[in-house]
Amino acid sequence: MTGLILPPGEGRKLITKAQEVTFKATKAHGSSISIFEVVVPPGFDVGAHVHNDSQEFFYVLEGELELLAFEPAKRTEESWHDWESPEGDQAVRATEGACMFVPPGTPHAFRNASDGPARMLFQCYPSPYHEFYFEEIAEIWAAGGAVDPGAVEQMRRRYDVHQLTPLRYDPPALLPSQSATERGA
Repeated sequence: MTGLILPPGEGRKLITKAQEVTFKATKAHGSSISIFEVVVPPGFDVGAHVHNDSQEFFYVLEGELELLAFEPAKRTEESWHDWESPEGDQAVRATEGACMFVPPGTPHAFRNASDGPARMLFQCYPSPYHEFYFEEIAEIWAAGGAVDPGAVEQMRRRYDVHQLTPLRYDPPALLPSQSATERGA
């Protein structure tokens, strides 16, 4: 049996206008846990969702994300940003070194409300559902034009992702003196 060692920045990459995902350890490597490095751009909101069978772990490597992992006292369909648990828990501003574990059946979400990209290590069990999910959502983003919410919803259902609030990507507007390259797009 051989293990896997990857230098920094290595792994199979999926780069879209909304995210950059680097596959680190996958089912193809013999892993029962899918492990990814994900760059989350400013303005990306995965939307609150729940998995019946999957569990996830998020670790913030750089930048800042808002994280949520609880059943709210009252769900709203448009946004999770103001959700509160019966115990008074709210979304948490998470910076480098913060982590979130999500057991099956737990509503959860993340978004980058900052003005810079965030980078996180993301693990999902069991493998390979999120591997297929990331590959298919990359195809949807790559199709160009507006993303079809119906296509995203159908795809997510196939991979045990039950959406509670919409996925959104509203990148900050460029300043007149700023090019896309300077902004990091």
